[in-house]
Amino acid sequence: MGVNATVLDRSQWWRRLSIVHLYLWAFRLAVVLVVLWGITGTVRAARYPGEVWLDFLIFGLSQGAIYALIALGYTMVYGILRMINFAHGDIFMVGSYTAFYAARALFQRGIFNRYPLLSLTIILAVAMAVSLGTALLVERVAYRPLRRAPRLVPLLSAIGASFFIEYAVRGLYGSGFQAYPEFEIFKGEWSFLGIGVLRTQAVVIVASVLLMAALYLFVMRTKTGTAMRSVSEDIEVAALMGINVDRVIVITFAIGGAAAGAAGVLYGLVFKQVHFFMGFYPGIKAFTAAVLGGIGNIPGAMLGGMFLGLFESVGPILILDGLGIVAPYQLKDVIAFTMLVMVLIFRPSGILGERLAQKKA
Repeated sequence: MGVNATVLDRSQWWRRLSIVHLYLWAFRLAVVLVVLWGITGTVRAARYPGEVWLDFLIFGLSQGAIYALIALGYTMVYGILRMINFAHGDIFMVGSYTAFYAARALFQRGIFNRYPLLSLTIILAVAMAVSLGTALLVERVAYRPLRRAPRLVPLLSAIGASFFIEYAVRGLYGSGFQAYPEFEIFKGEWSFLGIGVLRTQAVVIVASVLLMAALYLFVMRTKTGTAMRSVSEDIEVAALMGINVDRVIVITFAIGGAAAGAAGVLYGLVFKQVHFFMGFYPGIKAFTAAVLGGIGNIPGAMLGGMFLGLFESVGPILILDGLGIVAPYQLKDVIAFTMLVMVLIFRPSGILGERLAQKKA
């Protein structure tokens, strides 16, 4: 009887379809057809040689690596507290902006290009230290007192912290754009297997991958990382097992802040300038990357960042140019967020994410 009921239920699956389900499936089909139409038009036109596509690919990887580093802060905080730290983009900004002054001081004293690796190490240390300190301050002031409050309250607190950081930096450093000095050693290209790669992009990709690998090993192989994963699984049970939850949360914010500071320096190497509002778009993009990969999933945040960077670099030309849209690269932000909507429609849990238990969601 039970088997027959199951077979009957499966055979009449169409009765459970609603107008919303039909609309979503029609929308998915329409999007797939539009994307295929655009790609086909671009490939048939053959306006771009292979070297251009390689440039898009490498730039997308370097940009995606920066997004991935910032996204780690979002996904780690969410994994433990189930809260979105919307001040994280400004934590990225304040590290990058402060490191600019360290870079300028080294440049003015002739140390910057005489000892480039030492200078880069100092700049990274300054950015990571400042972003780490700012992240800890945000955790102490904006999150810890509201940890047991309704979820909307810490969200509003984080938005307030974001505005405070932005305009505090504007008051301290000014509202103008500042140009990062350039390393002479990183000018020009390196050749890999006959492919020319800008040195700054190669440095950003390699440095980001090393930092992400170190973070992953820390979380997966150390006692502190085990405690972080335990708190992420169930904060109350972890506390009963003797884990210092407050300490784990502080370490989580510190690691996320340090990663954002490192991303800020790498951003300065690629884009050559900083300003007080620079954290907004990379922060939103990194949050998008975290959702794409599966919010709360560290490898997912890394993969989501790389995926978003590649799609944002290649997608406008590959899809929109074939649809006859003029200046498609000006729509790179639109296509990036459209990609987020598509992933949420096709796979709401993200690329590597798992659906949260009802208790945690």
